[in-house]
Amino acid sequence: MRRIRSVADYEFGKGVGTRLFPETVKIVFSKKTGRIRYIYLEGKRLATMRPTDGLFSLSISGAKSIVEKTRSAKCLVVVRNDVSKYIAEGGDVFAAHVVKADDEIRSKDEVIVVDEDGDVLAVGRATLSGEEMKAFKRGVAVKVRRGRTEES
Repeated sequence: MRRIRSVADYEFGKGVGTRLFPETVKIVFSKKTGRIRYIYLEGKRLATMRPTDGLFSLSISGAKSIVEKTRSAKCLVVVRNDVSKYIAEGGDVFAAHVVKADDEIRSKDEVIVVDEDGDVLAVGRATLSGEEMKAFKRGVAVKVRRGRTEES
C-alpha cells in the first residue's frame, strides 16, 4: 500500500496517493513476475502499474477520483469546451486547444484532460511539457489513450 501511494504522490502530486488509493483498494499482482499490476476499487480499475517504468496508467475512473478528491494534482490539462466532445471520444489534444496546463508536466508524463468546467474527458500521455502546451499553437500536446465515452 505504501509503495502504490508513494508512486502516485511522485507521479501526480503530493497527497494524491492516499486520496486515490484508500485502504479498501484491491491490488492484483502479476502471475509471472509477482509485481503489482492492477489496482481496483469497488470492482472498477483505477490504475495499471506499467512494468517498463513502474509508474501508473490511469483509467477514466482513476482520473475522476483524482480530480474529485484533489486540488493539488500536477497532471491536469484544461482544453476548450468546443473540442471536449472530440476528445471524450478519444481524439488527441492539440496545443491550440489547451487553455491551461500545469507547469510541472513533462513530455511522456501521464495526464488527465479536463474541460473548462472541470469534467474529465480523457487520459493520455503528454507529448509536450506544460509550458510548451500553453506556448505552442500547433502540434499534438497529448496522445489520448482513452476517452470518457470509450470507457465501459
